[in-house]
Amino acid sequence: MSLEVPLQALPEHRTRLAPRQVRPRRRSAERRYLNRELSWIDFDARVLGLAADPALPLLDRVRFCAIASSNLDEFFAVRVAELHDQAATGAMRRAADGRTPAETLADAQRAIVELQATQDALWLEDLRPALADAKIRICRPDECRPRELRSLTKHFEREVLPLLTPLAVSRGSGFPHVSSLGLNVGVLLAQEEEPSFVCIGVPQDVPRFLVVGARGVRVPIEDALVYFLPSLVGAAAHDHGVFRVTRDADLFVASDADELLDALETQLRRRRFGDVVRLEVSATMPGAIRELLLTALAIGPDQLYETAAPLGLAGLAELASQGPDELKRKPWRPVTSSQFTTGSGTALLAKIRRRDLLAHHPYDAYDTSVERFVAASEDAKVAALKATVYRTGNPSRTLASLVEAADAGKHAVCLVELMARFDERQNIEWSRALERAGVHVVYGAPDLKIHAKLCLLVRRERGGLRSYVHIGSGNYHASNASAYEDLSLFTADEEIAADVVDVFNAVTGHTQPTVFRKLLVAPWFLRDGLLHEIDRVGQAAAAGEAARIRLKVNALVDPEIVDALYAASGAGATVEAITRGICVLRPGVPGLSERVTVRSVLGPFLEHSRIISFQAGDRVSTWIGSADLMPRNLDRRIEVLAPVEDASLRARIGDVLDALLADTRFAWELGSEGAWSRVDPAPDEQPVSAQERLMEEALRRGKKSR
Repeated sequence: MSLEVPLQALPEHRTRLAPRQVRPRRRSAERRYLNRELSWIDFDARVLGLAADPALPLLDRVRFCAIASSNLDEFFAVRVAELHDQAATGAMRRAADGRTPAETLADAQRAIVELQATQDALWLEDLRPALADAKIRICRPDECRPRELRSLTKHFEREVLPLLTPLAVSRGSGFPHVSSLGLNVGVLLAQEEEPSFVCIGVPQDVPRFLVVGARGVRVPIEDALVYFLPSLVGAAAHDHGVFRVTRDADLFVASDADELLDALETQLRRRRFGDVVRLEVSATMPGAIRELLLTALAIGPDQLYETAAPLGLAGLAELASQGPDELKRKPWRPVTSSQFTTGSGTALLAKIRRRDLLAHHPYDAYDTSVERFVAASEDAKVAALKATVYRTGNPSRTLASLVEAADAGKHAVCLVELMARFDERQNIEWSRALERAGVHVVYGAPDLKIHAKLCLLVRRERGGLRSYVHIGSGNYHASNASAYEDLSLFTADEEIAADVVDVFNAVTGHTQPTVFRKLLVAPWFLRDGLLHEIDRVGQAAAAGEAARIRLKVNALVDPEIVDALYAASGAGATVEAITRGICVLRPGVPGLSERVTVRSVLGPFLEHSRIISFQAGDRVSTWIGSADLMPRNLDRRIEVLAPVEDASLRARIGDVLDALLADTRFAWELGSEGAWSRVDPAPDEQPVSAQERLMEEALRRGKKSR
């Protein structure tokens, strides 16, 4: 059975909390907030900073260089595309920092040019020579030895040439379709009448680097293609150049779409032909080809970006994954601590029945915690399994458990978010497979994504039904769990479980909940709940009591939340924010945010968990879950933050925050003017890595369980 009717329109925020006092803004928007797009570019610069860090293993640095490029690709496809649309229509609605879309776009373009120049120099002057010293040689064909060139020729003719299709552009034919983010070679052919143009696209399943010979030589595919142009277009090649386009990747599905899957599939097909928002060209690209491309792609010169390094350095991920282990960080093996050392899912449920459990990934093993919990649905006494899917791996233990539960005649429900960006196709395929297996599949509405990470088991026990719940900050994705830092809370608390039931029922039944017992759930009560907690801390500070807010999120963007944090700081509270990516809050501004600090911690693992801790006098409340502090998360998504009520688990989460705030190895601090600076240890101290410290603590927990 499939329910495809979109959810009802968002309700007004309703809450039983005391009304909050609205504080007037005291400063101009420009001084009060940073620009979110420029803040994102700063984040990518920090990632590139790791690629430049000589203390890291070489292939880890190469991987960070690839991540920085991949991040920038997505930024263009989503954020820059939107800015272009707004600027083109003359939209004058200003962002929180006071910039118009056109002003933000212009400033972002300047920052991106600077960022790419830094990356070009890093690759050409540092990483590539270092790889050569490590016998990973990135060479052009004309730099190969005769035997290597023969090997390259044989490989190209057998494995690449049959996949290539030169497409000529003539007066009677339009410009060929150019795939987003694919590599292309444009060629001007010298002919008697006038030069003609040929476009050759590199299939995206062809390796980026062709390995030849025994010296560790790798030839970039675009360089090989240029070298073998005569075999493709004859000897008439006059000028040539490598180029790459980025297309608008945003999707629009009407909120009243009757057939959501069909509408989304139509949009996915259209994404391939989205407007071009960026044209990248090699520095050696002839001017005639540049002008031809700008005209054919119907874009302006401000959308052209020149690079001296190879285009699409996201392809360096291939080098990073294939290189020798001695050039990489020693892989981390997650630990199974005593609370999860149990032979079966049923035994795990018995432990959860006695007390709440917490897993911290990737330090704690995902398979013996989350996957074992989901697999407990095999227990004959389990009557129902419900789960959310935003992104998931292949294979997926969660989806397999849903199928097995349906096969066993149990009630199986999956809330699938079809609009998870760039995973839409996979989620469509999963949803259809689940439906065929008899799972009840329900989709989020286009304007109300299901982003909460929830799993519910209902078991028949003595005295009636008992519900067991997993609430996490990460997706049900086993491979991501080895690289993403996330938290998982397991509980049988009756009120939390009842709230989770209500979340599922609100989505599947298209109802608007009136109240939740313990959870903070968006879009209904999360914003007001957080503002109430912040205000409580501010009141404690004003009364001379202990007052502290510590938060860890991926992005801190929402102006109302930022204003509330400013107000708490002004009342005397200490605010310590850890934001991996975007932050629009200005810390350390006299009279506004003097007691606010902001830092970003990166490192080998992707910091992904969301933690918010409030201390007001003797009362400390700690929340974990799926929500970042952005308007979309607070107002336009199904998000859940859960209270951590067990004192020992709260203390453990406090230790995580302590470690991140003490990091002097992978941390940056934000200044009041919006500049990020790398945190260095004191002259007589060794750098301290929060992630290494947490790995050591996980190993100690693992030893205790043996």
